[in-house]
Amino acid sequence: MIKITKRHTIKIPKNVGLYYSEKYKALILIGPLKRLLIKLKIKVLTSKKTRLLKITKEPFVMMSTNSKRRFKMIQGTFVALIKQIFNEVVVLSIKKLKLVGVGYKSFLLTTSKNLLLKLNLGYSHPIYFQIPREIKIFCLNANSKIYISGNFRSYVSQIAALLRSYRVPEPYKGKGILYNEEQIIIKEGKKL
Repeated sequence: MIKITKRHTIKIPKNVGLYYSEKYKALILIGPLKRLLIKLKIKVLTSKKTRLLKITKEPFVMMSTNSKRRFKMIQGTFVALIKQIFNEVVVLSIKKLKLVGVGYKSFLLTTSKNLLLKLNLGYSHPIYFQIPREIKIFCLNANSKIYISGNFRSYVSQIAALLRSYRVPEPYKGKGILYNEEQIIIKEGKKL
């Protein structure tokens, strides 16, 4: 009998299908947005009636006692990763950016092969960013707000951070690309 604590148990959402193969050491999640395959290092237990997924600390192959201690640590990490993947299969991730500054604007351009985001950020030249196929970008509110959406939360966050790096908010006037809820504390300038 394998003893599993409550924190290593995950409730499976109703709109997610789950297939587990011990032979291939894989877990397949099918949701309304997409399908994902997870390669496992430790065994899991599934229950169709209660719709629970229990993460054990038993590896698929026989190991020494020292190596098994490592899998105790991996157990908690797998729980967090699988919960995050459940969210990616069900919920669309969105990041909002706002352009603060005189003349700071964003435009969507389509070319024959690519979709581009044109950013006017106070430089002597516009910045062009090629939008990957996995994400969608919208420009709203007189082209001063950018909405980035996609399935992978980490990828959407990475794209938002990359766009923000083109003009990081400066602390004296507060101009730049900010996250939607971000507040810049304005520093006081030099006094004569």
